[in-house]
Amino acid sequence: VPPEKPVNITCWSKNMKDLTCKWAPGTEGETFLHTNYTLKYKRRWYGQDNTCQEYHTAGTYSCHIPKDLALFTPYEIWVEASNRLGVAVSDVVMLDILDVVTTDPPSDVHVSRVGDLEDQLSVRWSSPPALKDFLFQAKYQIQYRVEDSSEWKVGGHGRGTARGGRGCGCCHLLPLQVVDDVGNQTSCRLAGLRPGTVYFVQVRCNPFSIYGSKKAGIWSDWSNPTAASTPRSERVAGGCDPKGGEQNTTLRRELKQFFGWVKKHAYGCSNLGIKLYDQWRVWLQKSHKTRNQVGKEP
Repeated sequence: VPPEKPVNITCWSKNMKDLTCKWAPGTEGETFLHTNYTLKYKRRWYGQDNTCQEYHTAGTYSCHIPKDLALFTPYEIWVEASNRLGVAVSDVVMLDILDVVTTDPPSDVHVSRVGDLEDQLSVRWSSPPALKDFLFQAKYQIQYRVEDSSEWKVGGHGRGTARGGRGCGCCHLLPLQVVDDVGNQTSCRLAGLRPGTVYFVQVRCNPFSIYGSKKAGIWSDWSNPTAASTPRSERVAGGCDPKGGEQNTTLRRELKQFFGWVKKHAYGCSNLGIKLYDQWRVWLQKSHKTRNQVGKEP
């Protein structure tokens, strides 16, 4: 049968000089005949038809236009599908390059401790290098997860203005709180974390308002995960200097739990080091999870 009309054309640019587009082959997919796909484009009012040359750059149904695109000019883009029995043409998509800009993920992502604060981590990264020569604003978003979980949590996002590769300054970030960035370097602080826990952190970027464009950009992919651990609580690991009051009562209770666990689970152990204490904390967390799950049952 003749080919079906290609659908779902989407395009993006990573440096405002190129354009990559993807499409789908139609509701029924490809026919049994070999089908050729050709992406064409032109300036909206006075341009001549141009044909994309670099196919399969972002998947089976995709093409990349590497250069010679104009800014502040709307383009018409469409895809033609052809086989021995006919030709089908997609609907025309109109876009401005400035409205479909995305970036590579933020680079140089570093995660580190904030002194001895047990519940916080500092996250720093660099602004997108591909856009260093352009005036733009950027929104950043962070997601993080604990080492033994596959569930990511969104930490929040910031926004700022950058030119010439300068990033967006410092901010203090609580989970799910929106903040503003200012300055040369981008950074955020994650708070409310668990002590003595390894966290994986990722960052992504959304450039917008490039040269005054009114449309939001396209979110980049997430950066590669970067890991860091929060400091461990020193309530038990520290010295046993009794100070009285509530803190001393909590210390005695936890020490009693700890040595009770050692007697039950650590047969033949003579070295009560920090590693053994860590094993106890893991056992304690699991027992808390079990009790919580049982408590939720009808």
